[in-house]
Amino acid sequence: MTKLWAANHQSNKSFSCPLDRDIHNFLAGKDIELDQELLPFDIKASKAHANALQELGILTANENDKIQHSLTLLLENYLNGTFTLNPEFEDCHSAIEFYLTEQLGDLGKKIHTGRSRNDQVLVASRLYCKDQLLELNHINQLIAKTCLQQAKHNQNIPMPGYSHLQQAVISSWGMWFAAFAESFIDNIDYTKKMIDWIDANPLGTAAGFGVNLCLNRTMTSEQLGFKRMQINPIYSQNSRGKFELSVLSCFKNSMFDVRKIAWDLSLFSMQELNYIKQSDRYTTGSSIMPNKRNPDVIELLRASYSKVHSAYQELESLLSLPSGYHRDLQFTKKPLIHGINDTLSCLALVPEMVEDITINKNACMDAINIDMYKTDLSIEYAVKGIPFRAAYQEIKYQDLSPLGFSPEDSINKRVSPGACANLMLVELEKRLQELSN
Repeated sequence: MTKLWAANHQSNKSFSCPLDRDIHNFLAGKDIELDQELLPFDIKASKAHANALQELGILTANENDKIQHSLTLLLENYLNGTFTLNPEFEDCHSAIEFYLTEQLGDLGKKIHTGRSRNDQVLVASRLYCKDQLLELNHINQLIAKTCLQQAKHNQNIPMPGYSHLQQAVISSWGMWFAAFAESFIDNIDYTKKMIDWIDANPLGTAAGFGVNLCLNRTMTSEQLGFKRMQINPIYSQNSRGKFELSVLSCFKNSMFDVRKIAWDLSLFSMQELNYIKQSDRYTTGSSIMPNKRNPDVIELLRASYSKVHSAYQELESLLSLPSGYHRDLQFTKKPLIHGINDTLSCLALVPEMVEDITINKNACMDAINIDMYKTDLSIEYAVKGIPFRAAYQEIKYQDLSPLGFSPEDSINKRVSPGACANLMLVELEKRLQELSN
């Protein structure tokens, strides 16, 4: 294993005893596997750092050109599989430095001037998080758009509304789909704010104490697309884990909503309710019961919230640390990257799954109980001047069957903003469009 901090690089090619290899493997942990995600961003940050070194005269323009070319070639080779990040290296940071040294000799050894692996991992992680939050927002937009389309298409189809898993009042499928549309629009809003909040460049803070070089951190911030620099070096180190926790909260929010959708669809697809149908691609057969189709996709989506929640808890539990860098922070990568990847792979299934939902209108209508109109009637009495509580008591035990209600009448009278007859889908679409720009 090649180690940046060793005095003699050649000595790292072998180990004096098996125990040494075990210790080194333990120290490296899963970094090589996890750093597959970070290497492109570490290369990008290295290019910006090299420009800052040229500005200080530590690199000549010709030397910087050579480094920039080699870094570009490294990224291309990595993306096409010619260069492999493997256990020969401790991490992606050592891989970059040793690649440059191999290609450029002593010139490659200059790249680490004025930086530490601490600010390297910080800036690579920050760039990675921004990139993944943008991907999260893209999928959130697709889900919100699909929910709005379904709300339009099904807005006048009645369904029983539930609270406490008990029949409550008559609702509509338009309102059910619109609920999740607005929820994912909120997720987009929250994620955009998170991108703005973490949009701070830690490159140039080194190991948490700054360096005795007047690095142009404003320039590197601009080149890397950050809105501002993260000023204090100690805070830069202290923010490791803090920022990642906040990023994971965005992914948790989306999976929280997916869990609720999945729960609803799981219940609505029961034969006893039979409110919805989905294509066979979202179900599996039983190994022993020929009559069964199991909603496995929905159930695994429902369960998947626990994975990002566990990643959040794992990350949070690591952060009981004093100020500065501690090797414990190496373990922040796994929950962050796994939590993000697990979430994005789940969310990618949701737009088409929502689009695939077919409503069984007859089953929904048949399930509506006459007593579900009592709230509507209580409001009508109140409008006529009867105190609501008196109307409530009068209607509570009244038999409504002779009065002739219809589900369509009920949802058409629900005119308060956001309710069945006033879904305000145009306003939701407008907000989605504004947040998507």
